[in-house]
Amino acid sequence: MEPRYDIKEVEARIAERWDEAGYANPDICVAQGVTAPDAEPFAMVLPPPNVTGTLHMGHAAMLAIEDIMVRYARMTGKRTLWIPGTDHAAIATQSRVEKDIAKSEGKNRYDLGREELLRRVHEFAQSSHDTIVRQVRRMGASLDWSREAYTLDETRALAVQTAFTRLYDMGLIYRGNRVVHWDPKGQTTISDDEIVYEERTATLYTFRYDKDFPIPIATTRLETKFGDTAVAVHPSDARYAQYVGKTLEANFCGTLIKVTVVADESVEKDFGTGALGVTPAHSMVDWEIAQRHALPLVQVIDEHGRMTVPNDLVHGKKTADARAIVAEDLRSRGLIEKEEDIAQNVATAERTGGIIEPLPKLQWFIAVNKPFGAEGKTLKERMRAAVESSAITIMPERFSRVYFTWIDNLRDWCISRQIWFGHRVPVWYNADAVYVGTHMPDGEGWEQDPDTLDTWFSSGLWPFSTLGWPDEHAPDLARYFPNAVMETGYDILFFWVARMILMSAALMDGAIPFRRVYLHGLVRDDKGRKMSKSLGNIIDPLTMADKYGADATRLSLVIGAAPGNDIKLSEDRVRGYRNFSTKLWNIARFIDMNRPEDLTKGSRAADADCPEMKELVALAQEVTAHLDAFEFHLAGEALYHYVWHRLADEIVEAQKTALRDGAGPEREAAYALLESLLLASLKMLHPFMPFITEEIWGIFRPGTLLMVEAW
Repeated sequence: MEPRYDIKEVEARIAERWDEAGYANPDICVAQGVTAPDAEPFAMVLPPPNVTGTLHMGHAAMLAIEDIMVRYARMTGKRTLWIPGTDHAAIATQSRVEKDIAKSEGKNRYDLGREELLRRVHEFAQSSHDTIVRQVRRMGASLDWSREAYTLDETRALAVQTAFTRLYDMGLIYRGNRVVHWDPKGQTTISDDEIVYEERTATLYTFRYDKDFPIPIATTRLETKFGDTAVAVHPSDARYAQYVGKTLEANFCGTLIKVTVVADESVEKDFGTGALGVTPAHSMVDWEIAQRHALPLVQVIDEHGRMTVPNDLVHGKKTADARAIVAEDLRSRGLIEKEEDIAQNVATAERTGGIIEPLPKLQWFIAVNKPFGAEGKTLKERMRAAVESSAITIMPERFSRVYFTWIDNLRDWCISRQIWFGHRVPVWYNADAVYVGTHMPDGEGWEQDPDTLDTWFSSGLWPFSTLGWPDEHAPDLARYFPNAVMETGYDILFFWVARMILMSAALMDGAIPFRRVYLHGLVRDDKGRKMSKSLGNIIDPLTMADKYGADATRLSLVIGAAPGNDIKLSEDRVRGYRNFSTKLWNIARFIDMNRPEDLTKGSRAADADCPEMKELVALAQEVTAHLDAFEFHLAGEALYHYVWHRLADEIVEAQKTALRDGAGPEREAAYALLESLLLASLKMLHPFMPFITEEIWGIFRPGTLLMVEAW
């Protein structure tokens, strides 16, 4: 063995050897007799990285944890499949390309046209995909690349079109006018989960519409009051009981408005004046009140965030400017009773930073409260039951409660987007005729809906679209669905995990998409801060892998990282685990250098009844129990301490004299013991540190691969 472990040379060579062997493909494992044909299946899909950039430490943590699961499952004899893939990330990718074009050419998407913009976006996505694949491979992830998927490839396109068509035929997809979250900057709708709330200071105005209006109301958005069609009060509020059911007129800043006073349980009578001005066209909450009381909608703000009300005071003005104008007008006429600064959570679009404007729009939706199927249960009920019944286990358990809260507040899912990159809505129109299907209908005059589908629609199909669905007879679908585990970050529990459960409940006869959800935490810097360019605290996993090894990088992200808990990471931490790699190499080198000349490697077994071997058996049982319980941090910690503090510091030291100076049988026994302990340690460490363990294993057991050795 070389005196120094050459990280780059070894990791590149071992990765090539794994590729040549092809054992990441379970079919090859079966064909080669490594795995029994009827072995228990273990399937997992890689949460597909977005084709918008490169891998970060969060991705590296995900890869490390999932690869531990996969390598352990394979070594325990399971028919193990881990499918790689990438996500087209529609809004994020198009937004990124549009920004680049605007910066370099001063043009927008309309200047280029749909076809040219899509060509450029696809070109960017392909380049980003190639980078991501190289990075994933660099981290040692044993994925089956023969089954690689892309959310926008032909196979997934058919799955998306089929899913839309079936959900439409089931009555679960509909087109309707509802208030949605509109991004004026990105010019598209976005979902509830794609909103980032920023705390800002706002002014809460308590005022009356005009001097004769009997009820004072409060708002931070005076400009929307041109669209008020009601004032809501609590049914038990005696102050306003005489007005309930009446429609009152008011001259609001020169515009005549008609408001009906309605009694609604949602109003908090002890908050503010106890009366709420209802603007159904520009508030999700107000929209729901309007539905309960059959109130009209009056839209006063357009898609560009400008006022449309026919009032010279504010027409054409941006909402913020209109707010200031209205405030001054009300102030000058003595209609404002109180002004106070408050902290307010302002909704912004995650991808563009634009301030969200709730607007009534004609969009496509998935109905979550509509009963369907033989059981007559809604999607919300099925999504809740999947976790409540323990058919799906969420780790850590505390996130189950978070999941249930989200389900309880789930509204119909707006799935259409006004962007060009992505799966186009598979609906065609011809005058009054509408066709929904997987291909364009025959005949002249058909035009396809211009909208695309929410990225999470295609991502929601991932656990079964990657297995060959909608082909009901696909062998992978029959063998590997439902997946054994879905591992991802806790920050996308709602974005993605819940939507996969929803899609499976609707399209797979109520089946669950996976049996367990394992949620890892965020990777933060050593001060606990989120990693960002502005803070200059980003640690690049590929830089760390090149500098200290992929093994050390992986181990630094696993030990100390309990499920659902954030982890603090520094370069010093990664460097520390590189030292562990060096320690392991030196242990192996010492044993290899001191093998008795007349003893062939592995020709003599250690005494199974000696204390060191009994201790090893206990360690193996402990590590196995931790891995079975998905306690990877505890398994890694136990192995680290055993190898460094017990094997290196004590057992090797105790056997040095016998190994170097002992008589024949004594030397052979000492060598057999150390070799046995080393090889067992390599097996247990392999899921955590695949490169160095594979390299050392090959030195002691030439011609074999550790990745398919029996656990």
